[in-house]
Amino acid sequence: MEYSISGDARLALDLALTVRHGGSGDVTDDLTDVMGLATWVRAHADNLPATVGPLVDEATLTSVRDLRGAVRSLFARAVGPGEPSPADAARLLPVPEALARLNEAAALTPTVPVLTWGPGADPVVHHRPATGEDPLTAALARAALAFLASPERQRLRACHAPRCVRYFLKEHPRQEWCKPSCGNRARVARHHDRHKKTPV
Repeated sequence: MEYSISGDARLALDLALTVRHGGSGDVTDDLTDVMGLATWVRAHADNLPATVGPLVDEATLTSVRDLRGAVRSLFARAVGPGEPSPADAARLLPVPEALARLNEAAALTPTVPVLTWGPGADPVVHHRPATGEDPLTAALARAALAFLASPERQRLRACHAPRCVRYFLKEHPRQEWCKPSCGNRARVARHHDRHKKTPV
């Protein structure tokens, strides 16, 4: 049985995955500067509201990074009683602080009522984000809120392959790792441990 992934889950997960294993034992952060965030926003433009433009600044970078810390802390809670990602284990925010940060970020773009009334149709009120706030951080926070409150949250796992720091959504019932290469690394590590413990 294969599972599908909603747009909110994908966006929240992709934000968390901007922290990943760098390949040489270190952790890589895709959001170290404004250019990194701008690149990430362009890559995710199809999943972001139209009010989110491609231009970002230092203040937006700081707010998105703060939000990511809250999201990863709440992901660590969601995978419990399993272990969180090794990248988070030593720097998790307290849950009340992570929740407050997420909720505050979701409120960065208040909505305003907008009336539309097409020819031959009834008038309809839509709620659209007001301009001039922080629509990017708000959109990411709202995606994380929707994901964490959905049944999809129960499929969230931390990958525990050697050196991996990613979270992932189980896409099939037997999935243990975020990607096949992590499964291979874990099997090699288990094989090595077994042979190391076997007396010669």
